[in-house]
Parts: sequence; C-alpha cells; structure tokens
Amino acid sequence: MDAQIERWTERYDNSEGYLFGKEPNAFLVSQKACFAPGMQVLSVADGEGRNSVWLAQQGADVLAVEAVPRAVEKARQLAAERGVTVSHACVDLLTWDWGEERFDAIVAIFIQFAGPEQRAQMFANMQRALKPGGLLLLEGYGLKQLGYGTGGPKDPANLYSTELLGEAFADLEILHLAEYDAHIEEGSGHSGMSALIDLRARKPEAPSAAPPSR
Repeated sequence: MDAQIERWTERYDNSEGYLFGKEPNAFLVSQKACFAPGMQVLSVADGEGRNSVWLAQQGADVLAVEAVPRAVEKARQLAAERGVTVSHACVDLLTWDWGEERFDAIVAIFIQFAGPEQRAQMFANMQRALKPGGLLLLEGYGLKQLGYGTGGPKDPANLYSTELLGEAFADLEILHLAEYDAHIEEGSGHSGMSALIDLRARKPEAPSAAPPSR
C-alpha cells in the first residue's frame, strides 16, 4: 500500500466520528452560485463525504474519488443520512484515469497529501478533465500554516502560495485567487486559526470553428 494511503487509512480508522466533521467547507459553500442542478462535478480526495454530499444537495451529479476505503464507507453513510445520491470511486488519484473534458466543475479542498511532482501531475489531470468553460474550485493551506499547526501537512513542499497556484493554472482564467487567515472548525482534523489560499478558475471555452472559406 502506498505510504500516504496507509497513513490516511490509519487516521480514518482511528478517528471517532468524522475526522473533518459532516458540514461542508466554508469556501465551497461561499461558491454556491457556481452550481446548478445536473452539473457533472468531481470532488477530489473527498474523504468522508462532507463536500460531495453538499454538492449533491445543490442538485449536482457528483463523483467523489477517495483512496481510503473506510473514508468512502463513511461518505456513503453520510449521503444516506442526508438523503442524497453520490457516486463513489475508491481509487489512487495518482494512477486513476481522470478522463478528458468530463466535468463541469472540479472541487479540490485540502488535497495537500502530494509532493511537488505528484501535485503537478494532479493539477494537469484536473485541467484536462474539465470541460471547456468548466470551473475549478480549490482551497488549501499556505506556508504560514506551519506556524499555526491547526491542520494540514507538515512538509512545506506540500503547501501552496498564490504564485505557485497562479503558475500551475496559468492556462485557466483565474477568477479569484486570495491568501488570508481565518478561524475554521472542521472536526478535529482542521481546528483553529489557519492560513488559507482559495482559487476559482475557469477553463477557456473551445475556440469557435472558423467559417468555411468561399
């Protein structure tokens, strides 16, 4: 088993209740206007389902991908509890086939388990998997988070900066990119003052076909 998957399996197995709570991420909720019924939405590294369930409550057709079986099991329980339908795939995101131009929106909330090389691979897969005009919503921790110690990776290489994200998604239209501090309460996993970075970006529409020459 991959070391990261093994570590997260242990965390989910040993947590009481839901490690990151049952309520959706605040940044995601703030983007509610981006979602419409019937949208094809991917929730990346979805964990125990708090975000995918909220997306399904907005009427989205949600695929939640997560590597840890115990987390997927709890996500399914939460979806049933809230009376919504979510499709789940228990996969390793580094080997999974993301597809091309498949999703109207991709949601990636605190997916900082990957180092720089693996992160670059995932970011490229996200962009390829978005349909033209599709939205990417991403939130993660910035470097100041190491000083807060209220969640997130301990390796600074896994943290974000606005420069890193702006460069990584330069082929998208950056609609919002902000770095700020805020107090968050997301179960025992994320609790307290936190250094956050939010991104909302749109994949450019496909260019219109040139009119036939006369």
